[in-house]
Amino acid sequence: MSIYYNPQRTRNIFDPNSRAAFRISRSKIELFIECPCCFYVDKRLGIARPPSYPFTLNSAVDALLKKEFDLYRSAQNPHPLCIKQGIDVVPFAHPDLNEWRDNFKGLQFHYEPLNLIITGALDDIWVGRNTTLFVADYKATAKDGQVSLDEPWQIVYKRQMEIYQWLLRKRGFNVSDTGYFIYCNGITGAGRFDARLEFDISIIPYTGNGAWIEKTLAAIHACLISNDPPPPHPDCDYCRYRSAVNMVL
Repeated sequence: MSIYYNPQRTRNIFDPNSRAAFRISRSKIELFIECPCCFYVDKRLGIARPPSYPFTLNSAVDALLKKEFDLYRSAQNPHPLCIKQGIDVVPFAHPDLNEWRDNFKGLQFHYEPLNLIITGALDDIWVGRNTTLFVADYKATAKDGQVSLDEPWQIVYKRQMEIYQWLLRKRGFNVSDTGYFIYCNGITGAGRFDARLEFDISIIPYTGNGAWIEKTLAAIHACLISNDPPPPHPDCDYCRYRSAVNMVL
């Protein structure tokens, strides 16, 4: 007996004849930037890339940081890390914050010119004395030396920050161009483990520029309404894999 696995889904597929607003997440915007062909196959044909392994340790750090900052949010006191770096903010208290953090809901904005609902699940928001908001994003790694934002692949983190800033502005908030990455770097040089993993924690400022976002949304919409998929991207491993399989089957 043969078993046939059909990865094609029937939900969250773009219908060019529908008048309903279509939801595009921050991660799918990044997918389009990386490979328009894979994006089209996902959003028009309903076949997503195979899932990657979950980064459960990173998720644990993310959850613990949120709990810690929430303690200072409840008291409306600045976090010691911010005090240490001279960042004059407190965690922003808002009744919808938990929804904005939820991967299945997130911070949403209906971008009416293209009838797209743009979403993104952020980590945190801080507020300054003049009610200006600062987007904060948690990252975890384990590497020798100081962490930075200088690696070419970290452009993904920067675009992520810029989308969150854009979404908050579209929702009517006063948002600073400056955002902060709270980077937790696991210390691997300790002599013993003793069931404890310690981190060096840095707060790295980043000045966002979201000028690319609405141009990219226009390109995404043009891709979605087309009946012809984009060509395979030459640098995409998934496109190369599909091409190789098609050659031998």
